[in-house]
Amino acid sequence: MRRPRLILASASPRRAALLRQLGIDFDVMPANVDETPRAGEAVRHYVARLAFDKSQAVLRAAPPGLPVLGADTAVDLDGAVLGKPANRDEALMMLAGLSGRAHRVFSAVTISTIERHSQRLAITRVRFREISAAERETYWATGEPQGKAGAYAIQGMAAVFITTLHGSYSGVMGLPLFETGQLMRDFGIEVLGPWLAWRCRAAAQTEREI
Repeated sequence: MRRPRLILASASPRRAALLRQLGIDFDVMPANVDETPRAGEAVRHYVARLAFDKSQAVLRAAPPGLPVLGADTAVDLDGAVLGKPANRDEALMMLAGLSGRAHRVFSAVTISTIERHSQRLAITRVRFREISAAERETYWATGEPQGKAGAYAIQGMAAVFITTLHGSYSGVMGLPLFETGQLMRDFGIEVLGPWLAWRCRAAAQTEREI
């Protein structure tokens, strides 16, 4: 029988896919919070605030008993927050700003219960090659930049723009798995245990059949 261990306060299919990699069951309850950056707010504080706010918003609305995981990711270019582009022009402007330069990606994750909350932050440095105006237009036309922090998806076609990455690949996708695993252990949520055992049994069965 399926037994969810927590609630994911996000509608992001990328975060859901990453969370499944840890081998736990969860329910999804998207959070509805204002994601507007505050004046003068540092990027690290921005993502930390939103990850916390998302977890708290869903915790208040969810059935009692399950921890709530909230996460947020943003690109930092010279101290400016690059969130999700509102339209084509904003996306092209973001991509032009990232072209040929390094930037940082901040990804915060919070787990909250009625009794307490805890948070982790991953910081990743990413460098892009030069991206021509034609490439930026073509990339926008694919639809991939929509709904992505910094107007790009590292796991998609934007991978051809990236020359180096130092830090958390999954954090750039939207959920830093190392930090998420740490939080889950802090809250007594077993990571990989049942999933790993099932995979080992499945692999052994396949070998016997071969």
